[in-house]
Amino acid sequence: MSDAWLDEVCWDEQGLVPAIAQDIHTGRIMMFAWMNRESLKLTVEEQRAIYWSRSRKRLWRKGEESGHIQRLHELRLDCDGDVVLLMIEQLGGIACHTGRESCFFRKLDQDGEWQVTDEVLKSPDAIYAGKVSHE
Repeated sequence: MSDAWLDEVCWDEQGLVPAIAQDIHTGRIMMFAWMNRESLKLTVEEQRAIYWSRSRKRLWRKGEESGHIQRLHELRLDCDGDVVLLMIEQLGGIACHTGRESCFFRKLDQDGEWQVTDEVLKSPDAIYAGKVSHE
């Protein structure tokens, strides 16, 4: 496959594009991250989510520390070409570094308070064996 498809992505001034990971089976949004040209290309080649970590300033293979890999099933580009959607299978059922299924586990209630809606499935200490992670 040629790399021409990457030229249709509208990269921001830092060479990044927002990436949304959505569970292919449930439709639930699992997380949001950033991708650069190399991470997007590798995601397609390896058929697993590989993001660009802005804090670490390096490629980040989702699950490299936690084991919670995101297997790519489908890649979509929005109408403006400036957001990618990864339809993924979340191996291990945990996408968030807090040990929850999704990073979107807080909901604004009618009183203007954020309510936690999802339980911790596995403690971050157990996942990362004492390492601090932003995965």
